[in-house]
Amino acid sequence: MVQSKVNKDLGKNLESGEILPHSPIPPLPHSPAPLLGASLAQLTEWVQQQGQPAYRGRQLHQWIYQQGVRNIGDISVFPKQWREVQADVSIGRSTLHYRSVAPDGTVKYLLRLADDRIIETVGIPTEKRLTVCVSSQVGCAMACDFCATGKGGFTRHLARHEIIDQVLTVQEDFQRRVSHIVFMGMGEPLLNLENVVGAIKSLNEDVGIGQRSMTVSTVGIRDRIRQLAEYQLQVTLAVSLHAGNQKLREQLIPTAKHYPLEALLAECRQYVEITGRRLTFEYILLAGVNDLPEHAEELAAQVRGFQSHVNLIPYNPIQEADYQRPNAKRIQAFVAVLKKRNIAVSVRYSRGLEADAACGQLRKSKVKS
Repeated sequence: MVQSKVNKDLGKNLESGEILPHSPIPPLPHSPAPLLGASLAQLTEWVQQQGQPAYRGRQLHQWIYQQGVRNIGDISVFPKQWREVQADVSIGRSTLHYRSVAPDGTVKYLLRLADDRIIETVGIPTEKRLTVCVSSQVGCAMACDFCATGKGGFTRHLARHEIIDQVLTVQEDFQRRVSHIVFMGMGEPLLNLENVVGAIKSLNEDVGIGQRSMTVSTVGIRDRIRQLAEYQLQVTLAVSLHAGNQKLREQLIPTAKHYPLEALLAECRQYVEITGRRLTFEYILLAGVNDLPEHAEELAAQVRGFQSHVNLIPYNPIQEADYQRPNAKRIQAFVAVLKKRNIAVSVRYSRGLEADAACGQLRKSKVKS
């Protein structure tokens, strides 16, 4: 019954353009909001309210964001008596529920939140980069037909500190700096716009990761792309199309019926005009469904004239759906059509296939509903 009400509310939301309620975590008894996500100025104000000198704010900021402290009691530069008084104050860190490592070095994490909800996070290393794929919601309400997370439904939005925590967790585990962040994990980021933008700013200003090294992925929520543009962030926006016509897109993304493809692309043009930044269009290739040359022609016609790049993503099969990944010959034929139409395109293969790489797979296999 609860899930049904959430989905009804989502339908009204997508038609009206209003964002779903944030469904925040109830504060822990006798405890203020978690400190993770607070700025240097906010932390300085807080320590002063607790009777400490202002310089303690900078120390607290460094211990939270650079050293990844999980409890105030572990901040050794603070007076022991004061640490004991503040023992109930939450930093806002999650606990590790499960960790899965693929042969290519990709690590997928299940993280347990303060209310015992479980989310997925992925660390993707290369020689020069460490990318974190973060979740923005517990579950997802968009109900994409090929997605394991979408099959599980929506529970709630993630708070700012729960998003930042994912990056700090990966950074600690790999013992190296995170260089890139992609909001491509569980959930639709633009339905949780306020917390996502807050997390982006904190990850930039407090953790020290450049906004140009961050990507926000969306299937498209009415008016949300324009609102994101008005924040004037330097992030890359990735719009998931997965089809070049409205009928097929609705088949793959049922919520797309609330947002015609023509209107979505018009808002994408607004985004480019407001920000001056290039768009990325994401397109998951599904064998025999949207990977034919005529589908490539449709996609080329839709994105022609955009300051954009197309990422083709061969599908990662899941048990809950009958879709399959196309073969290499079919993929290359699709690429050839786009290149012939002068569309900038690349094929992005998912990392960590042995670690339940498709979004939502690991959580579903390890967590009882």
